[in-house]
Amino acid sequence: MIAALYVQTGGCYYGLDGVDPWDQARDARQYAGPHPVVAHPPCDRWHQLSAVNHKRWGWKIDDDDGCFASALASVRAWGGVLEHPAESRAFKFHGIPEPVAGNWQRTIDGDWVTEIWQSAYGHRARKKTWLLYHGDRAPDALVWARVPGAFQIGHFDRKRPVLPAAETSATPAAFRDLLLSIARTATPKAIAA
Repeated sequence: MIAALYVQTGGCYYGLDGVDPWDQARDARQYAGPHPVVAHPPCDRWHQLSAVNHKRWGWKIDDDDGCFASALASVRAWGGVLEHPAESRAFKFHGIPEPVAGNWQRTIDGDWVTEIWQSAYGHRARKKTWLLYHGDRAPDALVWARVPGAFQIGHFDRKRPVLPAAETSATPAAFRDLLLSIARTATPKAIAA
């Protein structure tokens, strides 16, 4: 069993054998194990445009009601993988080294980090993403290709069409399957002890 934390209600983690989805209504901050996790904590207070969100809507930067901290604690306690947008302020805020693409790097806290582009796994925009894995050994190699994608998220490049809003935070099936396979390699501490 894999617990999928902070996922969209009725989204790509629902209806899968061996996956226990935790949407907003279930409040993934309450997850108490015992299964490895795939964590998608909210990013709107942490990403590069969080200052814009603060000005527009008054959202306090770095204040996500403890969601990222809880997701990180769950990954470290039960094993698994956490994903967040590249350049996420959450990594620095929580003392996690900035990942680079091309391989897994071991951190002083015993985690493994890397950067990938979700476009290599079917996302229609490049969607640079940082991954943090907690387990005994580094996961297998990933596809670290920098596939540009046909679309963009936001309005940065006038040459590329903007991805429809419904797809910006969606997880492509191939990327979901990758994250689930990574989480399955983790051994929960309760079992390892």
